[in-house]
Amino acid sequence: MLLFLKCCISGVFGDEVKSVSVMEGDSVTLHTDITDRQRDDHILWTFEHTTRLAEIIKRDQKNFMFVKNDGIFRDHLQTNSQTGSLTITNIRTEHTGRYKLHISRHYIAYNCFTVIVYAHLPVPVIKRNSSDCSSSSSSSSSNCVLLCTVLVLNMRDVSLSWYKGNSLLSSISVSDLNIRLSLPLEVEYQDTNTYSCVLNNPITNQTQHLNITHLCQMCSGQQLCKRH
Repeated sequence: MLLFLKCCISGVFGDEVKSVSVMEGDSVTLHTDITDRQRDDHILWTFEHTTRLAEIIKRDQKNFMFVKNDGIFRDHLQTNSQTGSLTITNIRTEHTGRYKLHISRHYIAYNCFTVIVYAHLPVPVIKRNSSDCSSSSSSSSSNCVLLCTVLVLNMRDVSLSWYKGNSLLSSISVSDLNIRLSLPLEVEYQDTNTYSCVLNNPITNQTQHLNITHLCQMCSGQQLCKRH
């Protein structure tokens, strides 16, 4: 999967919004932007407003640290004792949510991060649309109806598209659904153009190229063979 990270910052850190995209299984670091830890710094990270993930308290040049090591975050969290930054390793879809940083020193500041993790995409499958490969009634040319399909499970913001070369022919999009997507395409059996079916989300894609010769063959009598 991928991860989309949006940082909404308030307090002395200004109104800048930072973003980064990461696949599921990668690591992402949420930065505090602190370069000089001070004597009485208190840094607290929380998830979904209530779950305490990590805490660093500095007293008389000594660091007192807590890092959560159970539940969905077991073996996934690392904290930098010098900067207070939080790293999520081997990130999973269940780590999607809102992360909040509370910094208390001679001022109080908050950073909030909305993290969205994207799953790895499957490769779409191109097949004949049942037996819909038949002679065209409108011309002497024979057309073949194809179907690009893919099962979308626990994924968000995905699109399934047909391309002719680099030109988009058609597309269908869904968000946060478990569903089988299907997109038809009609071509002439002798068509020599390059077609591909692409499944994508905001940061990655999977492509299946169409082999017209393999899926749509001409038989005697200007009829198309039925291949299964």
